[in-house]
Amino acid sequence: MQNHFLIIHGLNGSGHDHWQTWLVQELTARNYDVSYPVFSNFHSPKKDKWIGELASALDAIPKNRPLTVITHSLGCILWLHYAAKLNKSIADRAILVAPPSPRVILAEAKSFFPVPLDKRPLTIAANQTLFVHSSNDPYCSLEDSLLYKNIGLPSITFPNMGHINTGSGHGKWPWILEQCLEEKKAITV
Repeated sequence: MQNHFLIIHGLNGSGHDHWQTWLVQELTARNYDVSYPVFSNFHSPKKDKWIGELASALDAIPKNRPLTVITHSLGCILWLHYAAKLNKSIADRAILVAPPSPRVILAEAKSFFPVPLDKRPLTIAANQTLFVHSSNDPYCSLEDSLLYKNIGLPSITFPNMGHINTGSGHGKWPWILEQCLEEKKAITV
């Protein structure tokens, strides 16, 4: 059965040149079903509103299909809150790319803090979860990325990829596409 992909953007959306938009185009060209919702007021989001919008996006996805969730930045924190709130199985895989530091409250997204850092709801929400960090992410230092790594789920840190967004040169990102296309395998680190 073919995988469905849910792509979750972060603060300020992803934009036309972002790897998430590129990934949607690549997966769609390969005839995969992809959901790429645009959350409301993405320059100054409210956690409860985004949780409701995420629930609506998930409700629209067929339940009998394998699901991979791919998040970026504040979208990672949204997924952590949603998993903690729901505490039920949602996806086969979740790849959380460049989560912001749980120690530094983003002024535009105060309602998303504090960040739930509990392994149990994440292991219930997805059969596999992978955290993806960059060694020089301006929104999450290597020291702060340890807070995610200490959850005890797989994690990878790429050298010098910034916030893994267009600002750091990540429009096309073959690694993330490879992870998606290897749907029958475990997430590779």
